[in-house]
Amino acid sequence: MKYLISACLVGKKCNYKGKSNVVKKIKEIYKKGEAILFCPEILGGLKTPRESAEIVECDGKVVKLSSGKDVTEAFVIGAGKALKIAKENRIEIAILKAKSPSCGCGKIYDGTFSKNLIDGDGITTSLLKLNGIKVITEEEFLKKTKTKK
Repeated sequence: MKYLISACLVGKKCNYKGKSNVVKKIKEIYKKGEAILFCPEILGGLKTPRESAEIVECDGKVVKLSSGKDVTEAFVIGAGKALKIAKENRIEIAILKAKSPSCGCGKIYDGTFSKNLIDGDGITTSLLKLNGIKVITEEEFLKKTKTKK
């Protein structure tokens, strides 16, 4: 089985700061050839580095940069491309970056750019879940691997 994995989690410098969020155990999955990497924000046409973005209206899923610029379209395009990759590769599980406006699962920032978390999913996570793909964050993955012997 292959996983769809946020590229930043294996060391690709594609997060908004132009850095990675590498997680050693997830990188090992990639090195074994068991993962397809992607960054929905890059797929949607955003550059690295870039301003931080948050979902400012959860029901309407409006994504804005910290400067106020609406980048919803880039997030939606990236999510669509991620879903296409997942379907083409028969992905059943995605391991995505926690709290991200694209990849967050269960908790995302509240849109005030003040580091407050609320219940919700990122744009890509929402679309993947709607299409039957299980999504977990790197935090959930690490918790599960610690409890397995």
